[in-house]
Formats: sequence, structure tokens, C-alpha cells
Amino acid sequence: MSENILERIESLPPLPKTIAEIEEFRQKRDKEAFELLKIIEKDALIISTLLKVSNSAMFGFRSKVETPSRAINLLGINFTISIAIGGTVQNLLKANLSPYGINSDDFMRVSNMATTLTNLWLSKVSYDLKEELILPALLQEAGKFVIADILELEGKTSEFQALLSQGYSTAQAEKELLGLTTSEITARIFRHWKLSDTLINSIEFVDDLSNVDEAFRQRAEILNVVKTACEVNCALSDESIQNAIEKAKEFNLDVKALEIAIEKLQDRLLDEE
Repeated sequence: MSENILERIESLPPLPKTIAEIEEFRQKRDKEAFELLKIIEKDALIISTLLKVSNSAMFGFRSKVETPSRAINLLGINFTISIAIGGTVQNLLKANLSPYGINSDDFMRVSNMATTLTNLWLSKVSYDLKEELILPALLQEAGKFVIADILELEGKTSEFQALLSQGYSTAQAEKELLGLTTSEITARIFRHWKLSDTLINSIEFVDDLSNVDEAFRQRAEILNVVKTACEVNCALSDESIQNAIEKAKEFNLDVKALEIAIEKLQDRLLDEE
């Protein structure tokens, strides 16, 4: 593994106090919306991200969402937490994502597609799984910021893009050039930030399911399917959808519910155009 990767992770700034408070709140058994509102009201970045995301067509709300309390009511506590943590993480990791052919706005949009797809799919499958996986679905690609940085630093961007054009998957190309994939680097970043073990264990082996702990296999398989459908540089393309459905069949997941969720998400995205 590149020394540069370790150095980049270790040099990341600490998470803001607000995120530590949200993470503490997230692990409580009984969560009250007003308590979450009190935490996020202290952070202007979280509020602007929350309102921006709430007003995207992806959620299909009929009227404009203008206050954080209305956003929490409409999105639910766990979804709000995901957006708060996701926006902050992206802001801290800031990097040029050009090796992947996207920018930060594209990345945030695709991350929101992934978490919305997870929500729509698992709503029909398991409430507990849905609540558990909304956050990892949003955050699992965060390691790409570090990888993009290192590819640029080591002058490997054109080599990386050449592998992709030869038909390598993103994870295969990452492994080939850096020895680690996005999911492994994301897990290392979250360990550095001392985020929850469940979050880390759900994400760490998404790109390497042969090594996943059996206790986390189903979560990692679901995240793998979502990641495949919402591939950062071709989210919800015909090929991405087909590959995701094939994987869902292979993992014995609920394919029908997945297909319905993809259709619903595509309809919402059409409204956005």
C-alpha cells in the first residue's frame, strides 16, 4: 500500500464537534427530532446541505422545504443524520475527483441517489436494515477523494483511466494501482475519525465480499448492489442497472423490490431535468 495513502488519512482534520454530537445521538436507542435539530442548528454548512438536498426532485416533496425542522420531519431522523454527516465528510475530504471523470457536485448527487435507492428498496424489505444502511450507502464511496488525490500525486491518473477503458471495474483498477479499493480506504478514514464499528464493518469489504465477516455479509452485499447501480461515473446507466440486478439475484436479495425502487428513482430524476 502507498505510504502516501496512510499519510493522507493521518493528516485529515478531525471531525467537527457537531458531527461527534450527531454520532453520539445516532447511537441512542430513543431519538427525538427536536434534540437533533438543536445539534444541527449550530452548523450553517449542515443546514445549507440539508435544505439543498431536501429540495432536490429525488425526494419528490410537493412544496419547498425552507427550515431544518421541516426537513427533519419530511426526511426522518436517520436520513437527516446521513445528510449531515455526508455533507461534512465530503467537505473535509475535498479533493479533485477528475481521475473518476466527475466533480464534487456530481459525487454528492450520486451519493444521494445511492442513499435514496437504499431507502426506496429496503423500505419494502426490512425497516431495520433500511435504517442501518442509509448512512453507509451515502458514505461508502468517500474513500474516492483520497484515491483521486493519490492518483494525481503519483502521476497515475492516465494509467487508471486506461485500465477503466480496458474494461476493468473501478475497484479492480484501484486495487491494481494502489493495492487498496475505495471501501477499504473509506473504512480506514472512518477508523481514523473513530466512527462506529458497525458503520466501518458494513463498508470495509464491499469491494471484496470473499473476506467479509458473515455477520456483515448481507449488509455488504446490499451496499455492493447499490454501489453497482450508482457507479459514480455512470449512475443508473442501463449497464449499471443490469449489473446491479444480476448481483442482487446472485446474492438472493429481493430483486423485484430493487427493480421497483430503481424505476421510482428514475421517475424522480426525470422530474428534475
